[in-house]
Amino acid sequence: MDQVVQIVGALLILVAFGAVQFERMRPDSRLYLGLNLVGSAILAVLAVAGAQWGFVLLESVWAIVSAWGLGKALLQTTG
Repeated sequence: MDQVVQIVGALLILVAFGAVQFERMRPDSRLYLGLNLVGSAILAVLAVAGAQWGFVLLESVWAIVSAWGLGKALLQTTG
C-alpha cells in the first residue's frame, strides 16, 4: 500500500511539473502549488516512516516552500 501512496504523491508533483513545462499551467498558480504541496507532503510522511532522512529533508522543504507560495497566492486573490 505504501508503494501506491508513494506513486500517487510522485504523480501529483510530476503532473504539475509537466503541465508547467508544456505551458498548461503557471508555476505560481494555486493548482500547481497545491499539487506540489500535497505530493511532497505525502512523500515526506512516507520518508519519515522509512527513516529516509535525505528525502525527509527534500520533501519537507518542498512542502514548506509550496505551502508558502500557496498561502501567498491565496492572499493575493482575497486581498
